[in-house]
Amino acid sequence: MFYTTVGKIIKELNLECLTEISGIEERKIKDMNLNRPALQLMGFFEYFDEQRVQIIGISEMAYLKTMTPSQRRNAIERLFQRNIPCVIITSNQEPFEEFLEFSKKYGVPLLRTQEVTTRFMTNLSTFLTHELAPRITRHGTLVNVYGEGVLMLGESGVGKSETALELVKRGHILVADDAVEIRKVSEKTLVGEAPEIIRHLIEIRGIGILDVKNLFGVGCVKESERIDLVIQLETWKQGKEYERLGLHDQYIEILGIKVPTVVIPVRPGRNLAIIVEVAAMNNRQKKMGYNAAKALTERLQKQMSRKGNGAE
Repeated sequence: MFYTTVGKIIKELNLECLTEISGIEERKIKDMNLNRPALQLMGFFEYFDEQRVQIIGISEMAYLKTMTPSQRRNAIERLFQRNIPCVIITSNQEPFEEFLEFSKKYGVPLLRTQEVTTRFMTNLSTFLTHELAPRITRHGTLVNVYGEGVLMLGESGVGKSETALELVKRGHILVADDAVEIRKVSEKTLVGEAPEIIRHLIEIRGIGILDVKNLFGVGCVKESERIDLVIQLETWKQGKEYERLGLHDQYIEILGIKVPTVVIPVRPGRNLAIIVEVAAMNNRQKKMGYNAAKALTERLQKQMSRKGNGAE
């Protein structure tokens, strides 16, 4: 089970802590969904998910103001005595004293943001979706080539890092080298990034570790990128049949999502950087509905049809 922490949310979204509670930053959040506890303030807790972050907006605060002090106290305590990760008050509203009291009593962090409710929930939901997405780490190199996220896989020493360095020199963008953390952020989208400890670094055998950002500038690196194409580099195997026309699309499955893939054989003299560039452009053309191999097949079929009609 993946999780993030209240501390990360505070830092990422610039939240204000309204109560001092020991261990607040390590408190875990495991659900990417959010909850505005309107029904819960009325005392209805059926189907209530205690793992969700609770958002108190202007509507919820206005409803609490209509209650008697006794009713309000009971409503707020019922919410805080649940094992919820935290409560966030939006629009820089002043909390009732009961919020502060029960936050300390039950050890539930009480936070506040200046953002309006809708905008804040959008930002928080995006952050949680990224943080809690299913993920794996693959040995490979991820680059942005003409706007396409290209993940290069292959055995160690096959030339992934050298190809990435040549692509950077040709104006493309490095995202990750050696290890790529891949997250499933939706049912159709994979996003890759580098582990923080090796971010912007690339290893070239014979030279060592290079800092791409310092060598080539901040425009040559990126923290994350969607994965649009997987290129599998492998040492040329004599006698193996490699794709020559590209009529049949191939896919690789990562975290349950099928991603277009091509296998590129590597041998001395091949300019892999140019091949990767062309593969990225060709993949983008296919997404736009054009396939050169299929276009050639259609031309040949039309030509054969004309010849056949002439023979008759």
